[in-house]
This record gives sequence, structure tokens and C-alpha cells, in this order.
Amino acid sequence: AEKVKFAKMPASVKPGVVTGKALVDLLNYAQENKFAIPGVNVVGTGSINACMEAAKKAGGPIMVTFSKGGGQFIAGKAADNSDDASALLAAVAGALHVRAVAELYGVPVILHTDHCQKAWLPWFDGMLEANEEYFAKNGVPLFSSHMLDLSEEPLEENIAICKKYLERMAKVDLLLEMELGITGGEEDGVDNSDVDSSRLYTQPEEVWEVYQALSSVPNGNFTVAAAFGNVHGVYAPGNVLLVGLLWALGVPDLCLQIVLVLLLVLVHAVHGGSGSSEEDIQYAIEAGVIKMNIDTDTQWAFWDGMNQYQKKNKDYLQAQIGNPEGPEKPNKKYYDPRMSLRSGEEAMADRLVKAMKDLNCIDVL
Repeated sequence: AEKVKFAKMPASVKPGVVTGKALVDLLNYAQENKFAIPGVNVVGTGSINACMEAAKKAGGPIMVTFSKGGGQFIAGKAADNSDDASALLAAVAGALHVRAVAELYGVPVILHTDHCQKAWLPWFDGMLEANEEYFAKNGVPLFSSHMLDLSEEPLEENIAICKKYLERMAKVDLLLEMELGITGGEEDGVDNSDVDSSRLYTQPEEVWEVYQALSSVPNGNFTVAAAFGNVHGVYAPGNVLLVGLLWALGVPDLCLQIVLVLLLVLVHAVHGGSGSSEEDIQYAIEAGVIKMNIDTDTQWAFWDGMNQYQKKNKDYLQAQIGNPEGPEKPNKKYYDPRMSLRSGEEAMADRLVKAMKDLNCIDVL
């Protein structure tokens, strides 16, 4: 059956996983219409489904993001992870799950993977092989996009490696997200808590170098995650300062003009969005940002949902049999794992709907 078309979205964007031209059209549409898409780290089908539930409620697209650590958790911590085997295969399995059910939610879903540093390139290579195999059979890649985070490497090396991979990815319609500058804080094995603060701000001329190199790749599509004071983790209000990428650096007028032009052709991503103020988020969207990562806040929401369920039903969760209704009354319907997990999903979905409101990503389909 032909997929339902959206009233507002470009014609190429349909419910389900979007790749290739449809993905580029979606990102351009987001930038033109001043909204950003939440990129959410997932660790299992519960968090995956919460993402798509939130998108359905909000009427907007969602990005489901697998990290190396998240993939390993999906496989099970007891699984053999030699040569990143479980981290790789479980990310692929998670992507197949999303592909199987995404259309049922009636929303566009971007399938993405998060920070891959230089030491983890074998994991990245494995995912590209999975994409190439899927493309050969289906004419589309398994994932929509992948991220390379080589921000700790010299700029020239960062760009060279990204260009090499983009040349390969372009052949199967995969989009590359690359990172410039460092996102502070710690997330999923990447710890930048102690880096010099100057490294948290991307220089505009670096963006220009990236654009010159990667735009030369035939059929190459890419986004830039530029650092402007963003951090991983959660902090008290006012303790995270997002500074405009261009203006806070005192950019010379000529360079400013160049980068402002680039904002029309490059789409930017914000990493470490949890805990950011609504004002900072709106400022970033006005500057051209079309994606914000969210992980810490959704982790808390999932846990808090389960915790609230436990508090509400405490008297029914002390034994298999016996509760305030009688010593022989069964409690199975309360301790069924689906009950507490569903509370976690609902709380995470609600938190994501709030995030989508902050990102102007409401009723945009």
C-alpha cells in the first residue's frame, strides 16, 4: 500500500524511516520553518517506542539514536562484545526493529548513531557494511545517518577522515554528521569534563574548511555539530552558557558573511541539549540549528516514571500474594514488568513532547 502523505512536509517525506533525498528534504524543511528535531539516545525497545510515541503525540519528526554503549546494552551485558560484536549487532537489530514498526506511528523517523571517536572506527566500519548489505537488497540504507566525532583529533585529520568516509557513505545515500569543537561533560564513555573551555567553541573558519572539503564529495550529504558551549549531562539552571557560534567570537565581517551564507546550506546539530534554557534553544534554532540531542533528561524521565509507579502501588509490590485488599489477593498485574516499564515509556514520551514544544517541533507534519 502507498504510504500516507503529510499535509505540510515535502512530498518525499513519508511515515517511517527517512533516508537519502527524503532526509535532506526533511532537514531543509526544518531549517526553513525554524524548528529542530530531537535526537534521542535509546537503550532498548522501551525507549525506542517512547520516542515514536512522543513524535505521534506532537505531530513532528523524531531522531532515534543508537550509541556504542547503548547498542551493547540492547544485546545484553553478558553477550560477547569482542571486537565490538554485540555493540554492532544490537545497533543493527535495533535499527531493524525501528524499520519494522515506525510506519505504525505515522511519523518520519531518522535512524542515527551517536558519537564515534577514532578508537571506535571498527564499530563504524561494521555499521557501514550493514548499510551496504541492506542497500544492495532494498535500494536504501539501513540507517539514515551516522556521526563521526573526531573533534579531539587535529582539524586536518578530522576533515580528511570524514571526507574518506563520506565518499563511501554517499554511494548508499547515508548522511554524515561530523563534530567540530568539543561537547563538555560526560556521556556514554566520552568524558570531556576537564577540557579547556576554549575548546567548547567552534571557530567559523573551521566550519568553512569543512564545507569546502565535504561539499566536493559527489552526492555527499553532511551536517556539522558545532560546539558553542554545550555540554553533556544536567546542570543547575544558569550553569550552562550557550554562546552564539558567530557573534560571541568577535568574527571579522568578511568571515561572518561567509559563515552566514553557510548557514543557508549547512544544517547544524546541538549536542548536550539537556538542561538548556528555552531562550538558548530558540536562539540556536534562529541561527540555523535543526537537531538537538537529548539524553540526560529523558533518562531521568524514564526512571521517574517507573519510580512513581512503584510509589503509587507500593502496597501491591511487597510480595506475590497479599495486599491491602486481602492476605490471599494476588499482585501479578502490578509486578508484571510491562506495568512499570510502560510508566517509564509514558513519562519519557511526555518529556519528549515538552522538548518538541521547546524546539518548535509541534504540528509540523
